[in-house]
Amino acid sequence: MDASDRHLRLLTETIAAVNSSLDLEEVLALVATGVAEALGTDACFVYLYDARADELVLRATHGTRVEEMTRRPRMRPGEGITGAAAAERAPIMIAAQAHLDERFKAFSNLPEDEYESILAVPIVARGDKLEGALNVRTRAPRSFSTAEIDLLLAIAAQVAQSIEHAQLYAQAQRRVGELEALAKISEAVSESLYLEESLEAIVKTTMDAVGATGAALVLEDGRIAWPEGRAGAYAVRLPLRWKRRVIGELVCDRDTPFTDDDRALLGSIAHHAAVALEHGRAVMRGVLAQEIHHRVKNNLQTVASLLRLQSRSNGVEPRRALEDSVNRILAIAAVHEVLTEQRDEVVDLHELVDRLRAMLVQGLGADKTIETALESVSLGGDKATALALVFSELLQNALEHGGDRIRVELERRGADVVLTISDDGGGFRREAGTGLSIVEALVRDELGGELTFLEDDGLRAEVVFAV
Repeated sequence: MDASDRHLRLLTETIAAVNSSLDLEEVLALVATGVAEALGTDACFVYLYDARADELVLRATHGTRVEEMTRRPRMRPGEGITGAAAAERAPIMIAAQAHLDERFKAFSNLPEDEYESILAVPIVARGDKLEGALNVRTRAPRSFSTAEIDLLLAIAAQVAQSIEHAQLYAQAQRRVGELEALAKISEAVSESLYLEESLEAIVKTTMDAVGATGAALVLEDGRIAWPEGRAGAYAVRLPLRWKRRVIGELVCDRDTPFTDDDRALLGSIAHHAAVALEHGRAVMRGVLAQEIHHRVKNNLQTVASLLRLQSRSNGVEPRRALEDSVNRILAIAAVHEVLTEQRDEVVDLHELVDRLRAMLVQGLGADKTIETALESVSLGGDKATALALVFSELLQNALEHGGDRIRVELERRGADVVLTISDDGGGFRREAGTGLSIVEALVRDELGGELTFLEDDGLRAEVVFAV
């Protein structure tokens, strides 16, 4: 087979390789091997142009394995013999001692100085757009013919088309991935009524979309709403903006640098995250408003019942009746306050009892020693209100009629909760009255428990009910 037939076959095979795949790395590897074998050279190096960095980056080789290099050789257009060919948009051929040329650029991990000859040509797309450069090398001196130079230029033109097609395909694939990611986030935001579910979906989709090692949403108060994965060598922080106000940050980590396309996608995700955050907060505000309305309504009904009961009592001084009613209303308010602070449907009785104790001592101006032994016990809001009223009545009685030392205990006994208030005084005023009537009714009807009094060196009132 003569040289022209071999060149024609090489050009045909190159076109076939270019059209066989949209995987750019695969195409470039086929081109490097095919060119080196058809031209009978010892090596072929293919560089692609990175416009953002303004650098030619080695992407495929024959004769040296580029994937084994710890750092890929890079050069600016105009640097080195190949860079000069790229900058001048023209082929450069040196038949011997190419490494002595003043334009030669040495790389520590690329043994180009062992080659004598070089033929370098630019890879130029339509409109004189630089896409890269390639060269062939021989260890023995060699002068390349005009036909061989023209052949390499023709191959470079085919490679330029392949690069354009692969880049368009990669952009399309990336755009599809971006749209899929944003669609998942939009679906999570619109379908979920729970803020945590939306934030979780956003973080996990973010990691999948950009191949991140970790991601998190940081709220404006500094609280990390949903962390996932681990930190990486590179991090991006993007603000979550809502109506010109920053309401948080999207943080994303990766072991490799983020591209401009990655940052653009993360910017879109950050916008969706801001919408999700405000959407979730709006839903929560609505739910919270309904819950507060329901709770306040129930509390007001309880207050009305207590006031009616107080109004029916005989022989009670009006001022004292008013003070008792105020203490009962404050007890209900304490439960409401704890529920609101904890943003939960259950109350920690340890905290509630301790708060009521301090309120009553201050309100009555009592100067007595109060010991407490309180276990952590949780109780639903309705029962907590009943227990708060019971505790307030019993402690107020002990403060007013008991001795100098009072002890308050709260503990679990199996499935039961036990509240005990004891003092070293003369005992409870057992005559029927509004306070005792309220306590007995609440323990029986609201708590479903039992109330007992023991008089032994003072008074011991014990309330036992099942959780």
